[in-house]
Amino acid sequence: KAMCSGKLQTGLLAAGYFVYLLVGAAVFQALERTAEKQQKIAAAQMKEAFLQNFTHLTVAEMEQFMKNLSEAIQNGVYPTGNESWIEDSTWDFSNSFFFAGTVVSTIGYGTLHPKTAGGQIFCVFFALFGIPLNIVFLHRVGKMLSMLCKKLGKFLYEKGMRKKKINFLTLLFFLVTGILVFLCLPSLFFQITEGWSYSEGIYFAFITLSTIGFGDYVVGKQPGRHYFSYYRMLVAVWILFGLAWIALLFNL
Repeated sequence: KAMCSGKLQTGLLAAGYFVYLLVGAAVFQALERTAEKQQKIAAAQMKEAFLQNFTHLTVAEMEQFMKNLSEAIQNGVYPTGNESWIEDSTWDFSNSFFFAGTVVSTIGYGTLHPKTAGGQIFCVFFALFGIPLNIVFLHRVGKMLSMLCKKLGKFLYEKGMRKKKINFLTLLFFLVTGILVFLCLPSLFFQITEGWSYSEGIYFAFITLSTIGFGDYVVGKQPGRHYFSYYRMLVAVWILFGLAWIALLFNL
């Protein structure tokens, strides 16, 4: 019975956690989308004005343009190419979900961030409750994985292996498989999808899973590259399980 209620609790926790992320993503999207569109239109107008007058701009006007341009880029608005970039919102659902995941896991790349007052205040409360929820969730997943470890250990113990050797082997097993599954393979995947070098992929994977999150490399952000639709959502799931794996290593 205890086992059953434990499974039920885990299921409810996982469901609650994902619902929390999905609802958060929807709210961020609703709060940020319109403001972002206005910013993009303003940037497009600025670019138009510049292209019409750039032959006789004063130094001061040029300085102002550079200032506005770097501000737009800092806000994640890249006024390049044709008009399609105005229509493509960076706050689509996949991105919003990815953002919600980087908030609760405290990675915080800083490439996508709320700019409206409502979005910023919501972000504070979302993180306030989301971070503890994330810790509880990761702890639970880590616990389940370490139960697997125990089962494996028990099996080896019955086969006549010594306790110390078993502990060493299980740690080694989870370390090696984890490094393969969460660092080596994803880096290959990023190399193909993002066009990074393999070492850049490893660097990105480590900076992400250690929750340092510099934001110098972020998935799905390169202008002109075509990504499949739920790419960032998939990466968000990789991050969650990667963090659970690290929690398990600490447990072991």
